[in-house]
Amino acid sequence: MLPVTSGPTTLSSARVRLALLALAVGGFGIGTTEFAAMGLLPQIATDLFPALSTADPEQANAQAGLVITAYALGVVVGAPTINSLVARFRRDRVLVILAVAFTLMNLAAALAPTFELILVFRFLAGIPHGAYFGLAALVAAKLMGPGRRAQGVAFAMAGLTVANVIGVPLATLIGQAFGWRVAFVLVAAIFAVSTVAIWFAVPRMDGSPEQTMRRELTVFRNGRVWFALLTGCIILGGLFAVYTYLSPITTELAGLPEGAVPWVLATVGLGMTIGNLVGGRVADWSVMKSLFGFAFLMLLSLFGFALTAQWPVTLFLFTFAVGFATQGLGPTIQTRLMDVAGDSQTIAAGLIHSALNVGNALGAYFGGVAIAAKLGYASPAVVGMGLTVVGIAIAALGYVLERRGILGPRPTR
Repeated sequence: MLPVTSGPTTLSSARVRLALLALAVGGFGIGTTEFAAMGLLPQIATDLFPALSTADPEQANAQAGLVITAYALGVVVGAPTINSLVARFRRDRVLVILAVAFTLMNLAAALAPTFELILVFRFLAGIPHGAYFGLAALVAAKLMGPGRRAQGVAFAMAGLTVANVIGVPLATLIGQAFGWRVAFVLVAAIFAVSTVAIWFAVPRMDGSPEQTMRRELTVFRNGRVWFALLTGCIILGGLFAVYTYLSPITTELAGLPEGAVPWVLATVGLGMTIGNLVGGRVADWSVMKSLFGFAFLMLLSLFGFALTAQWPVTLFLFTFAVGFATQGLGPTIQTRLMDVAGDSQTIAAGLIHSALNVGNALGAYFGGVAIAAKLGYASPAVVGMGLTVVGIAIAALGYVLERRGILGPRPTR
């Protein structure tokens, strides 16, 4: 890696790697807090709804899924709001403030005495999510330089994927042994570490002083941005339809013991980690080919999951495949937004996380509806397939409209 320039200062390769690592630590904490709740869903349900868990475990799990939905909705609200307000400020200092907010809100959720308060703090914990990843992606792309932007985005997202290999399984093990609240305290500690790492390692990154909230919000008049957001929202909803209920799928459908859940989650995370790295390289070659390729792979993976999740070997195989395809799409869609957003880069970089968490909420909700309707624990994968098909159709329509010039001049890349 060659030295790069950030503002007036030329950074060495070692300093760039250290800054990317600091950003990844924050992503690691975010990935752990977002996905650990999914791995601990039965424990949360049993703790918060003991009577319902005994009488109807499926309904209890569906009700506990609101903890996941609340976080997702926080992301949806927070990303456009925060990113449109902070575009003019120093990006490295805004990242520190967001890391502090993560620390406090996760600790509050761990200590909250009632389900209603837990939902409130999970919502508040989700608000900095999209803003963090959006700014981290811009900082990483700047650090990596032209021609390697998607790889920079992939580095910024690397902590999220590694969290699914290490952080989520570890938090699940701790939650199973000591209670889900202890796992949330662990997450708060991770964010405390990330705050210090970002403060010392990320170089000064000035914002755009000329950017105002009004100017950033002009992104919503861009048709390509809407198609990119809808594509990410719907397709990634397919992942969350399955991931949200992966713990009961593992124990109830595949018949594996509770101790196998962290290993299944780690398998998804391994697929995500590899998919993230591959997606970053492929997207630098061709964003649209990467998008359609990973989307069709996602559809095939969910199809295989729906047919064979009752067998442990294929459960592991297709959870890996779903994770690989999903995270391959991550840097692809993020880079696509950077290509089409024009001057509204800051808000666009965060909006993708709003879109993905709308997909999170939709997937978790419709997957829960299918389970509560007694369609079985394989049914969320069928829901995910339906969402993926719709997402591919939206992407194809946007591509056709762009080729015909209906959405205005084509982007430069």
